[in-house]
Amino acid sequence: MSGAHGHVEGSNKRIALLIAVFALLLAIAETMAKSAQTDAINSNVEASNLWAFFQARTIRQTVVRTAGEELTFTRDATPEGPVREALTRQIAAWRATADRWESEPATGEGRKELTERARKAEAKRDKSYKRYHDFEIASAGFQIAIVLASATVITGAVSLAWIAGALGIVGLGFTAIGLFSPGLIHLF
Repeated sequence: MSGAHGHVEGSNKRIALLIAVFALLLAIAETMAKSAQTDAINSNVEASNLWAFFQARTIRQTVVRTAGEELTFTRDATPEGPVREALTRQIAAWRATADRWESEPATGEGRKELTERARKAEAKRDKSYKRYHDFEIASAGFQIAIVLASATVITGAVSLAWIAGALGIVGLGFTAIGLFSPGLIHLF
């Protein structure tokens, strides 16, 4: 009888070690998921802010262009002289400002540059969300594997340990996908 008890005890130790490994992998996957989720949220806020700045810049540009067009009518109705010259200078200044707001590479705050920056932030957000989902699937695999491995200890059904091992491999697979090729397998 003691020989059989020793076999069960040794088997339970291996299952306990398996559970510990899965718990470690679960903690790592959950940490990476939280980090990816935080990156996604930060990138979403950044993209949102850039698009808001783009819209504000567009509104200001439209107002300045409209004012320049309106002032052109006034200037054209004004006789030659210093007032007409002042109006012409103002129209030119407003047009230059509107053109500068279209593309301003030095500051990165022209509409063209803002669009590019916002799209990059959106791409980063999307990749981070894919990474987050992959890590969450990995976490679910590890959690279920822990439950099945624990059930093996209670029931002695070795098949549950094998299923737990397979789910652990699935968890590792999704962790690798999250790290190296986010969104490769799209489940949600």
